[in-house]
Amino acid sequence: MKTKVLEVQEKAIEYKITGERREFDRVKITNSRQAYNYALNFWRGDIGVYESTFVLLVDRGNNSLGYAKISQGGISGTVVDIRIILKYAIENLATGIFLFHNHPSGNLRPSPQDTNITKKLREAGRWMDIFVLDHIIVTEENYFSFADEGII
Repeated sequence: MKTKVLEVQEKAIEYKITGERREFDRVKITNSRQAYNYALNFWRGDIGVYESTFVLLVDRGNNSLGYAKISQGGISGTVVDIRIILKYAIENLATGIFLFHNHPSGNLRPSPQDTNITKKLREAGRWMDIFVLDHIIVTEENYFSFADEGII
């Protein structure tokens, strides 16, 4: 039996998800209004320009552990990969997730894609006892909470 030897044509690249670590105030999140007000700090004056998604990680007592920008898109959408969200949750030993994304249009109604990603994240997180506590659509003036509306 012959063994095939792969010929190396060029070097591969190692990719890592990295980011800037910043200090932030740890808080206890007990309702959607507190979560919304806290999340407004994640956007840097671009909330009305393009759509972005952030995740806030919390412990069993709903105390914030950290947050991460998950994606940044265009004016009307962004791609959210639940594997990246769960990566951050697992690394930080989080038991709860608050998912946030903005609608630059100011429209607070969730799209079918918004509802679908929430459902997928809830199902995937359940396998690891990581719970989606809320998905909040953010605008500069107001918010929509999936939990408050009974969607979660």
